Amino acid sequence: MTRPPTGRLFPTPDGNDLVVSRTFRAPVEDVWASVTESDRTARWFGPWEGDAAPGRVIKVQMAHEDQAPWFDMRIDACDPPRRLAVSATDESGDWRIELLLSHTDGRTELRLVHHLDTADGVGELGPGWEYYLDMLAAARDGLPTPSFDDYYPAMKPYFEALRTRTAPV
Repeated sequence: MTRPPTGRLFPTPDGNDLVVSRTFRAPVEDVWASVTESDRTARWFGPWEGDAAPGRVIKVQMAHEDQAPWFDMRIDACDPPRRLAVSATDESGDWRIELLLSHTDGRTELRLVHHLDTADGVGELGPGWEYYLDMLAAARDGLPTPSFDDYYPAMKPYFEALRTRTAPV
């Protein structure tokens, strides 16, 4: 099994934010490159192609999913090396994701924020993001890639319990 899940769920005026984070001993610019340069995203998520800029749409491949699908992703905001906001729509619905980076004392924290309309599905989404961020860590450190089977369904109860803790009273 991998490390315990780190995800948290925060209620927002528009739904919920699922936040999963990792900390790296690296400059913020290097971590930024790991999440924005196609040859580096290919190591842990999948490559992308296109003219990347705010308001533009790029093609992204989920290389570690069944059949390694490609999909369109819109770049909503890009403030190097601190914030990248993207969105996509697929058969599951709308995806609104932010990557927020901060640097302190030689460490860079990466927070992945998945903006959700509801907490439905967080039991599936949370383990997936934990897996992908551990894939990022493994790629950065030259370690073997983790197995998704260690994340799902093992982490599902943890994330489902977050729904109960953030439910309105």
